[in-house]
Amino acid sequence: MTELQPFHAGIDFGEGPRWHNGRLWFSDFYRHGVFTVDLDGNETLIVTVEGQPSGLGWMPDGTLLIVSMRDQRLLRLDGDGSLSEHADLSGLATGHCNDMVVAADGTAYVGYFGFDLESGETPAPARLIAVSSDGSPRAVDGELLFPNGVVITPDDKTLIVAETFGSRFGAFTITDDGDLVDQRIWAETPGLVPDGCCLDADGGIWFADPVGAGVYRVIEGGEITRSIPTSQPAIACMLGGDDLRTLFVLSSPGTHPDDVAGKGGSLIETVIVDSPAAGRP
Repeated sequence: MTELQPFHAGIDFGEGPRWHNGRLWFSDFYRHGVFTVDLDGNETLIVTVEGQPSGLGWMPDGTLLIVSMRDQRLLRLDGDGSLSEHADLSGLATGHCNDMVVAADGTAYVGYFGFDLESGETPAPARLIAVSSDGSPRAVDGELLFPNGVVITPDDKTLIVAETFGSRFGAFTITDDGDLVDQRIWAETPGLVPDGCCLDADGGIWFADPVGAGVYRVIEGGEITRSIPTSQPAIACMLGGDDLRTLFVLSSPGTHPDDVAGKGGSLIETVIVDSPAAGRP
Protein backbone atom coordinates (compact mmCIF):
# COMPACT_ATOMS: atom_id res chain seq x y z
CA MET A 1 0.00 0.00 0.00
CA THR A 2 1.64 3.23 -1.15
CA GLU A 3 -1.29 5.65 -0.98
CA LEU A 4 -3.16 6.94 2.04
CA GLN A 5 -6.22 4.95 3.06
CA PRO A 6 -9.22 6.27 5.06
CA PHE A 7 -9.16 5.41 8.77
CA HIS A 8 -11.23 7.87 10.82
CA ALA A 9 -13.22 11.06 10.20
CA GLY A 10 -15.44 13.56 12.01
CA ILE A 11 -12.62 15.40 13.79
CA ASP A 12 -12.59 19.19 14.05
CA PHE A 13 -8.80 19.63 14.27
CA GLY A 14 -6.65 16.65 15.21
CA GLU A 15 -3.18 17.13 16.71
CA GLY A 16 -0.57 15.36 18.84
CA PRO A 17 -1.14 11.77 17.65
CA ARG A 18 0.49 9.10 19.81
CA TRP A 19 0.47 5.30 19.63
CA HIS A 20 0.03 3.89 23.14
CA ASN A 21 -1.34 0.61 24.50
CA GLY A 22 -2.67 -0.57 21.16
CA ARG A 23 -4.61 2.59 20.30
CA LEU A 24 -4.02 5.90 18.55
CA TRP A 25 -4.40 8.83 20.93
CA PHE A 26 -4.91 12.39 19.70
CA SER A 27 -6.10 15.82 20.74
CA ASP A 28 -9.00 17.57 19.03
CA PHE A 29 -8.61 21.32 19.55
CA TYR A 30 -12.21 22.35 18.97
CA ARG A 31 -14.04 19.38 20.43
CA HIS A 32 -11.85 20.18 23.45
CA GLY A 33 -10.97 16.57 24.12
CA VAL A 34 -8.33 13.87 24.13
CA PHE A 35 -9.57 10.85 22.19
CA THR A 36 -8.43 7.36 21.27
CA VAL A 37 -9.23 5.30 18.18
CA ASP A 38 -8.70 1.54 18.09
CA LEU A 39 -7.71 -0.34 14.95
CA ASP A 40 -11.38 -0.95 14.16
CA GLY A 41 -11.97 2.81 14.05
CA ASN A 42 -13.90 3.05 17.31
CA GLU A 43 -13.43 6.46 18.95
CA THR A 44 -13.45 7.05 22.72
CA LEU A 45 -13.33 10.35 24.58
CA ILE A 46 -10.72 10.07 27.33
CA VAL A 47 -11.01 13.51 28.94
CA THR A 48 -12.30 17.01 28.18
CA VAL A 49 -9.77 19.86 28.22
CA GLU A 50 -11.47 23.24 28.04
CA GLY A 51 -8.19 25.13 27.54
CA GLN A 52 -7.66 23.32 24.21
CA PRO A 53 -5.54 20.15 24.33
CA SER A 54 -2.41 19.67 22.24
CA GLY A 55 0.75 17.65 23.01
CA LEU A 56 0.40 14.31 24.83
CA GLY A 57 2.89 12.13 26.68
CA TRP A 58 3.21 9.64 29.51
CA MET A 59 5.20 9.76 32.74
CA PRO A 60 7.25 6.68 33.74
CA ASP A 61 4.39 5.56 36.02
CA GLY A 62 1.92 5.69 33.11
CA THR A 63 0.29 9.02 34.02
CA LEU A 64 -0.89 10.93 30.96
CA LEU A 65 0.32 14.53 30.60
CA ILE A 66 -1.64 16.94 28.38
CA VAL A 67 -0.63 20.37 27.13
CA SER A 68 -3.47 22.87 27.66
CA MET A 69 -2.74 25.43 24.98
CA ARG A 70 -4.67 28.58 25.72
CA ASP A 71 -4.14 28.73 29.48
CA GLN A 72 -0.48 27.64 29.12
CA ARG A 73 -0.60 24.76 31.54
CA LEU A 74 0.62 21.18 31.60
CA LEU A 75 -2.11 18.96 33.01
CA ARG A 76 -2.03 15.50 34.57
CA LEU A 77 -4.79 12.93 34.16
CA ASP A 78 -5.20 11.41 37.61
CA GLY A 79 -6.32 7.88 38.40
CA ASP A 80 -9.89 8.96 39.15
CA GLY A 81 -10.24 10.53 35.69
CA SER A 82 -9.89 14.12 36.89
CA LEU A 83 -7.35 16.66 35.66
CA SER A 84 -4.88 18.46 37.89
CA GLU A 85 -2.13 20.94 37.16
CA HIS A 86 1.32 19.42 36.69
CA ALA A 87 2.98 22.74 35.78
CA ASP A 88 2.03 26.37 35.15
CA LEU A 89 3.87 27.50 32.00
CA SER A 90 2.34 30.98 31.74
CA GLY A 91 5.40 32.71 33.19
CA LEU A 92 7.62 31.28 30.46
CA ALA A 93 5.50 30.84 27.33
CA THR A 94 4.70 33.68 24.95
CA GLY A 95 1.75 32.58 22.88
CA HIS A 96 -0.13 29.29 22.96
CA CYS A 97 1.70 26.15 24.08
CA ASN A 98 1.67 23.30 21.58
CA ASP A 99 3.50 19.99 21.13
CA MET A 100 5.46 18.00 23.70
CA VAL A 101 7.61 14.93 24.22
CA VAL A 102 8.21 13.20 27.56
CA ALA A 103 11.64 11.68 28.22
CA ALA A 104 12.35 8.38 29.99
CA ASP A 105 12.96 10.16 33.30
CA GLY A 106 9.62 11.98 33.13
CA THR A 107 10.98 15.34 31.95
CA ALA A 108 8.48 16.93 29.56
CA TYR A 109 9.70 19.26 26.81
CA VAL A 110 6.94 21.64 25.71
CA GLY A 111 6.93 24.07 22.81
CA TYR A 112 5.04 27.34 22.42
CA PHE A 113 4.27 29.69 19.54
CA GLY A 114 6.30 32.73 20.60
CA PHE A 115 3.65 35.13 19.22
CA ASP A 116 -0.10 35.38 18.52
CA LEU A 117 -0.46 33.31 15.37
CA GLU A 118 -4.24 33.59 15.03
CA SER A 119 -4.25 37.41 14.99
CA GLY A 120 -1.39 37.61 12.48
CA GLU A 121 1.20 38.99 14.87
CA THR A 122 4.79 39.23 13.57
CA PRO A 123 6.62 35.90 14.20
CA ALA A 124 9.09 35.90 17.08
CA PRO A 125 11.47 33.21 18.39
CA ALA A 126 10.52 30.85 21.20
CA ARG A 127 12.23 28.29 23.42
CA LEU A 128 11.36 24.86 24.67
CA ILE A 129 10.22 24.59 28.27
CA ALA A 130 11.60 21.65 30.27
CA VAL A 131 9.27 20.44 33.02
CA SER A 132 10.92 18.14 35.56
CA SER A 133 9.04 15.09 36.78
CA ASP A 134 8.11 17.01 39.94
CA GLY A 135 6.39 19.69 37.81
CA SER A 136 9.10 22.37 38.00
CA PRO A 137 9.32 24.29 34.68
CA ARG A 138 12.32 26.10 33.22
CA ALA A 139 13.12 27.56 29.81
CA VAL A 140 16.08 25.92 28.10
CA ASP A 141 18.70 27.83 26.13
CA GLY A 142 18.34 28.12 22.38
CA GLU A 143 15.91 30.21 20.35
CA LEU A 144 13.69 28.36 17.86
CA LEU A 145 11.44 29.53 15.02
CA PHE A 146 8.06 28.15 16.13
CA PRO A 147 9.04 24.87 17.84
CA ASN A 148 6.45 22.26 16.97
CA GLY A 149 6.76 18.47 16.59
CA VAL A 150 9.46 17.04 18.85
CA VAL A 151 11.09 13.61 19.19
CA ILE A 152 13.78 11.92 21.29
CA THR A 153 16.14 9.34 19.81
CA PRO A 154 16.08 5.72 21.10
CA ASP A 155 19.25 6.23 23.16
CA ASP A 156 17.52 9.10 25.01
CA LYS A 157 20.49 11.38 24.24
CA THR A 158 19.20 13.64 21.45
CA LEU A 159 16.08 15.77 21.14
CA ILE A 160 15.05 16.87 17.65
CA VAL A 161 12.45 19.57 17.11
CA ALA A 162 10.62 20.80 14.03
CA GLU A 163 11.01 24.56 13.54
CA THR A 164 7.92 25.25 11.47
CA PHE A 165 8.76 28.83 10.52
CA GLY A 166 12.43 27.98 10.01
CA SER A 167 11.86 25.16 7.49
CA ARG A 168 14.28 22.96 9.42
CA PHE A 169 14.80 20.54 12.27
CA GLY A 170 16.97 21.58 15.19
CA ALA A 171 18.69 19.20 17.58
CA PHE A 172 19.99 19.30 21.15
CA THR A 173 22.00 16.94 23.31
CA ILE A 174 20.10 15.94 26.47
CA THR A 175 22.24 16.12 29.59
CA ASP A 176 21.94 13.78 32.57
CA ASP A 177 19.94 16.42 34.46
CA GLY A 178 17.54 17.01 31.56
CA ASP A 179 18.99 20.23 30.18
CA LEU A 180 19.34 20.75 26.44
CA VAL A 181 22.79 21.77 25.14
CA ASP A 182 24.80 21.83 21.91
CA GLN A 183 22.02 23.31 19.75
CA ARG A 184 22.56 22.52 16.08
CA ILE A 185 20.72 22.09 12.78
CA TRP A 186 19.74 18.47 12.17
CA ALA A 187 18.17 19.00 8.74
CA GLU A 188 17.19 21.91 6.55
CA THR A 189 13.90 21.44 4.66
CA PRO A 190 13.76 24.41 2.24
CA GLY A 191 10.33 24.92 0.71
CA LEU A 192 8.69 22.70 3.31
CA VAL A 193 6.98 23.60 6.59
CA PRO A 194 7.52 20.85 9.19
CA ASP A 195 4.77 20.36 11.77
CA GLY A 196 3.95 17.22 13.79
CA CYS A 197 6.50 14.42 13.36
CA CYS A 198 7.72 10.99 14.47
CA LEU A 199 10.97 9.02 14.34
CA ASP A 200 11.58 5.63 12.72
CA ALA A 201 14.05 2.84 13.51
CA ASP A 202 16.33 3.76 10.59
CA GLY A 203 16.85 7.30 11.85
CA GLY A 204 14.37 9.02 9.57
CA ILE A 205 11.75 11.52 10.66
CA TRP A 206 8.30 11.54 9.10
CA PHE A 207 6.74 15.00 9.26
CA ALA A 208 3.54 16.69 8.18
CA ASP A 209 3.55 19.86 6.08
CA PRO A 210 0.32 21.88 6.34
CA VAL A 211 1.35 24.22 3.52
CA GLY A 212 2.64 21.64 1.05
CA ALA A 213 -0.24 19.23 1.81
CA GLY A 214 1.82 16.11 2.32
CA VAL A 215 3.93 13.99 4.64
CA TYR A 216 7.66 13.63 4.08
CA ARG A 217 10.50 11.50 5.41
CA VAL A 218 13.78 13.32 6.05
CA ILE A 219 17.12 12.01 7.28
CA GLU A 220 19.87 13.87 9.10
CA GLY A 221 21.48 16.34 6.69
CA GLY A 222 18.20 17.15 4.92
CA GLU A 223 17.67 14.49 2.24
CA ILE A 224 13.97 13.82 1.64
CA THR A 225 13.69 10.08 1.03
CA ARG A 226 9.93 9.81 0.52
CA SER A 227 6.89 12.01 0.12
CA ILE A 228 3.18 11.21 0.17
CA PRO A 229 0.61 13.82 -0.92
CA THR A 230 -2.47 14.49 1.19
CA SER A 231 -5.85 15.73 0.00
CA GLN A 232 -5.81 18.59 2.53
CA PRO A 233 -3.18 20.23 4.75
CA ALA A 234 -1.28 17.63 6.80
CA ILE A 235 -1.00 18.57 10.48
CA ALA A 236 0.75 15.67 12.23
CA CYS A 237 1.70 12.02 11.86
CA MET A 238 2.57 9.05 14.05
CA LEU A 239 3.85 5.52 13.50
CA GLY A 240 1.92 2.73 15.20
CA GLY A 241 -0.21 -0.32 14.58
CA ASP A 242 0.58 -3.91 15.49
CA ASP A 243 4.05 -3.85 13.89
CA LEU A 244 4.59 -0.07 14.35
CA ARG A 245 4.80 0.40 10.57
CA THR A 246 1.43 2.08 10.04
CA LEU A 247 1.83 5.81 9.52
CA PHE A 248 -1.25 7.61 10.83
CA VAL A 249 -1.65 11.00 9.11
CA LEU A 250 -3.88 13.73 10.55
CA SER A 251 -5.05 16.36 8.07
CA SER A 252 -7.45 19.29 8.18
CA PRO A 253 -9.17 21.69 5.74
CA GLY A 254 -7.31 24.57 7.41
CA THR A 255 -5.61 25.72 10.58
CA HIS A 256 -7.63 28.78 11.61
CA PRO A 257 -10.52 28.08 14.00
CA ASP A 258 -12.98 29.84 11.68
CA ASP A 259 -12.21 27.21 9.04
CA VAL A 260 -12.49 24.08 11.17
CA ALA A 261 -14.22 24.53 14.54
CA GLY A 262 -17.47 22.57 14.71
CA LYS A 263 -17.20 21.33 11.13
CA GLY A 264 -15.78 17.81 11.53
CA GLY A 265 -13.69 18.07 8.38
CA SER A 266 -10.41 16.72 9.72
CA LEU A 267 -9.31 13.19 8.86
CA ILE A 268 -6.99 10.39 9.91
CA GLU A 269 -5.59 8.35 7.05
CA THR A 270 -3.00 5.56 7.05
CA VAL A 271 -0.23 4.12 4.93
CA ILE A 272 2.21 1.25 5.56
CA VAL A 273 5.88 2.27 5.52
CA ASP A 274 9.15 0.33 5.57
CA SER A 275 10.66 1.22 8.95
CA PRO A 276 8.85 0.91 12.32
CA ALA A 277 8.54 3.53 15.04
CA ALA A 278 11.46 4.23 17.35
CA GLY A 279 12.35 6.61 20.15
CA ARG A 280 9.80 8.95 21.69
CA PRO A 281 6.95 9.83 21.53
